[in-house]
Amino acid sequence: MSKSKKKEKWIKFRHRVVTSTVRFFLKPYCLYKYGIECVKFNEQGDRQYLILLNHQTPFDQFFVGISFKRPVYYMATEDIFSNGFVSKLIRYLVAPIPIKKQTNDIAAVLNCLRVAREGGTICIAPEGNRTYSGKTEYINPTIASLAKRLKLPIALYRIEGGYGVQPRWSDGTRKGKMRAYVARVIEPEEYKAMTDDELNGAIKEGLFVDEACIDGVFKSKKKAEYLERAMYVCPYCDLAEFESNGDSIVCKKCKRRIYYTETKELKGDGFEFPFRFISQWYDYQQDFINSINPSEYTEEAMFVDFASYFEVIVQKKKILLRKNAKIELYGNRMVIDGGAENEIVYSFDKLTAVSVLGRNKLNIYLGGTVYQFKGSKRFNALKYVNIYYRYKNITKGEGDGKFLGL
Repeated sequence: MSKSKKKEKWIKFRHRVVTSTVRFFLKPYCLYKYGIECVKFNEQGDRQYLILLNHQTPFDQFFVGISFKRPVYYMATEDIFSNGFVSKLIRYLVAPIPIKKQTNDIAAVLNCLRVAREGGTICIAPEGNRTYSGKTEYINPTIASLAKRLKLPIALYRIEGGYGVQPRWSDGTRKGKMRAYVARVIEPEEYKAMTDDELNGAIKEGLFVDEACIDGVFKSKKKAEYLERAMYVCPYCDLAEFESNGDSIVCKKCKRRIYYTETKELKGDGFEFPFRFISQWYDYQQDFINSINPSEYTEEAMFVDFASYFEVIVQKKKILLRKNAKIELYGNRMVIDGGAENEIVYSFDKLTAVSVLGRNKLNIYLGGTVYQFKGSKRFNALKYVNIYYRYKNITKGEGDGKFLGL
């Protein structure tokens, strides 16, 4: 039995059949929904590649599938593998490569090597996150060493316009234009002569997109809806809560209203808002968190939310522990349910990682155990990630560290 398991291939003929069939339907759907031009990579031939892409929309992997003719094996977070039958079906049809988010997952690396040995093309979003701001996020420098181990030509797949059409904090799409294409190929002979830092620099340069600019019109009746998933610092009130509706968002403290326009610009309602684009506001928010000492926020909760609370049995299922649990966020911990008998405390010193999945799901990692919080549509999971990493930077003696988890 163990012998047959060893001989079992990751790559199956059915993956080629599924890819060809799905591509036929996907191309017109993506054009209709996203207004995207997916440029065919005609140079591919029968070669396998390591595809690296900047991550803008939940459909990015399908854009890749349209541009490349061979089956592509995507690295995907554990969340899609923990949904019972649906996860089994995804595994059967396209066999993505699972990875635990915000951790050094050796199994994921070994699986990539296995797929490469079998002749497969691998696709990874090295940011590990969709952008909240419109700028390409932090790229983990370990991607260079992985690329060198795989020894495949690297195709840098660049997606432009995705933040305008469907920003991460939004549920809906806007009518606008997108483009996705291979911006550069780095051959093994070329990167063999590079240091890891040089290769990382080339990857970052090839994938970097900054959509803090007017590059088109993106039409929607709900342009600002759920922007509070991304923003939690007001330039007038500091830590704050927001509520969006239609094309505007309001700070609940100072009551200032900000409009999000068809050109992605921000406009204050009767006042001069200090930021023209979301990315400038987002950078200000990051700088604000990097200026505070979380240890000064341990007596009173910084934020209080309500969310369903699950234990994730990785690659199997999720078990509901509490519905609509109260979550209190402090500078050094999270407290679940305030009552003395039901209180659960997750100290940041004991958590190994905190991450945001999708638009606003929150995962926390305690040793080998994963818990997930899924709040309302207005739930902001990002602030938990940012404050956790600010605390960890300070406790590690890296108070000048800028990385806040994304």
